[in-house]
Amino acid sequence: MCSTFCSQIPHHLNLAPMMIMKRFSAPISPYVSPRAQAITEPPSRVGFLGIGIMGSPMAHNLLKAGIDLTVWNRTKSKCDPLISLGAKYKPTPEEVAASCDVTFAMLADPQSALDVACGKHGAANGMGPGKGYVDVSTVDGDTSKLISGHIKSSGALFLEAPVSGSKKPAEDGQLIFLTAGDKDLYETVASLLDIMGKSKFYLGNVGNGAAMKLVVNMIMGSMMASFSEGLLLSEKVGLDPDVLVQVVSQGAISAPMYSTKGPSMIESLYPTAFPLKHQQKPWG
Repeated sequence: MCSTFCSQIPHHLNLAPMMIMKRFSAPISPYVSPRAQAITEPPSRVGFLGIGIMGSPMAHNLLKAGIDLTVWNRTKSKCDPLISLGAKYKPTPEEVAASCDVTFAMLADPQSALDVACGKHGAANGMGPGKGYVDVSTVDGDTSKLISGHIKSSGALFLEAPVSGSKKPAEDGQLIFLTAGDKDLYETVASLLDIMGKSKFYLGNVGNGAAMKLVVNMIMGSMMASFSEGLLLSEKVGLDPDVLVQVVSQGAISAPMYSTKGPSMIESLYPTAFPLKHQQKPWG
């Protein structure tokens, strides 16, 4: 029955491919620079790389809080609304990192995260002792460790901090940060994470944040797949799917995602909040 119903769910909701976790074979950099230094002062200049569905509202919240923010995006026009609100702009990730105490990065996939951090004119080239790099992208553990190695070879600190939450939580400052890496950097940016999110977890070594996010993605995807099939089944047997959403939202399986997503799903409205291509990440 699952295959029958999945085939009828709109492609926005068909999460079956997400359940297949591919291995990512990027090599892990073996070095950690002994020159890495703790950041002793709260960051006064903050960079943000990647102004997309998630990055834009996150950066906007930092600006609203009065943070001195410098932004970059591959398509500069996406930075214009933030620039109009007072953000500075630099033409490369390297220049953002060089001009800031701490740089955040929110990129769509592992390859983009690697390119922006470690590529030509990448952020790693602008890092150094006393600086920090916080990657809030969702990537696999191997990619996170590779980026960490490049950043730390400059003497800077690294923190992975993938987020649980999509566009609306990002807009509302209600994200959950799953962090791992340099504890000193975690403590330094804690106040910034609090601006963008409602909670934060420190999980130890680099790779643990990525692993936790992929586990959360898997659980969320399976929940949405079951919920989608349930809505379709309720219609096929003559039930009111609006009532189903109410029943589910008040029972033991209640989850905010059901009451939030259910009404628009019933109306076949699927505004992009978190594309499936961003949810389907390799397992490192």
